[in-house]
Amino acid sequence: MRPGIWIGHVDLNTRDLAASTEFMETMGLRLCFKFDEISIFELRGGTHLILQKGEPGDAEFDFMVEDIDVSYAEFKDKEANVSELSRGKIHDSFEVTEPGGNVIKVNSTHVEDHSEV
Repeated sequence: MRPGIWIGHVDLNTRDLAASTEFMETMGLRLCFKFDEISIFELRGGTHLILQKGEPGDAEFDFMVEDIDVSYAEFKDKEANVSELSRGKIHDSFEVTEPGGNVIKVNSTHVEDHSEV
């Protein structure tokens, strides 16, 4: 059975809301709302990323993707500021620094396919 609890919202501060908003849209997040001081994006599973003006840093969350090699190539093709791709025991990953100054880790998935649930 699928768990009954999930993450609803995660917050991310940015020095440049407009540039960060454009970046997230370019990387494939779905823009739900855009206001002067906040942008709200939907991610897979219904989690919302709340972008707001503030001092950036290392994100306290990570992104997870189906195919890390394809995603890495897509981020590079879109001229995102990415680290080298590293291979790990549980996840392969890379980091992306978005225009507002945040560093976000991007991990390969380890989620099992429960499409029949």
